[in-house]
Amino acid sequence: MVARQFVRYLATAAKSVRPPVQLYGLDGTYASALYTAAAKSNVLDKSFESVSKLNKTIEKDPKVLQILSNPALSEGSRKEVVDVLAKQLTLEPLVANLLTVLAENNRLELFGDVAKQFSILNDAHNGVVEARVVSAKPLDSKIIGRLNKAISSSKYVGPSKQLRIKNEVDPSILGGLIVEIGDRSVDLSVQSKVSKLNKVLADTI
Repeated sequence: MVARQFVRYLATAAKSVRPPVQLYGLDGTYASALYTAAAKSNVLDKSFESVSKLNKTIEKDPKVLQILSNPALSEGSRKEVVDVLAKQLTLEPLVANLLTVLAENNRLELFGDVAKQFSILNDAHNGVVEARVVSAKPLDSKIIGRLNKAISSSKYVGPSKQLRIKNEVDPSILGGLIVEIGDRSVDLSVQSKVSKLNKVLADTI
């Protein structure tokens, strides 16, 4: 109930601002509501910094979430903990409020996902397009450069956007590449070709 009120409040406060991309799921709903309110209040950069700072703090010390998630903690005590965190990390008030609502609704486990979704919105706002490139081994700078040039000139990026390539290593693909941009994916891995060959052989036997 409180979560719905929070999202409804933020959406109402920022009804003239729309997120640059549509997100789904509860984490996407929280992230979108935070984005619209932050953009309306001209504190988008500060909110992104606060979300990133808070997420790193939680990743380093999971006890923070454990304390806030403690069912024995009263609403007043929980708010005090959030206030202390907000002061220590100099969090934007909107981000501190989001943390409080997540805690009250036992949704703190969503914060990491909300942070990721908010990062997607922030990138889109700043014209940044991230390409996830999976390879069997780390790619050298020369190959990254060639990929950057090829993908940047494609319709998925364009001249007005800034491309950021994130190389992830997965030995199980055996070789080749898997390129993901948003909801688009191109599988050029050896594993994919082997799987297709196996399917063809199985169908003909």
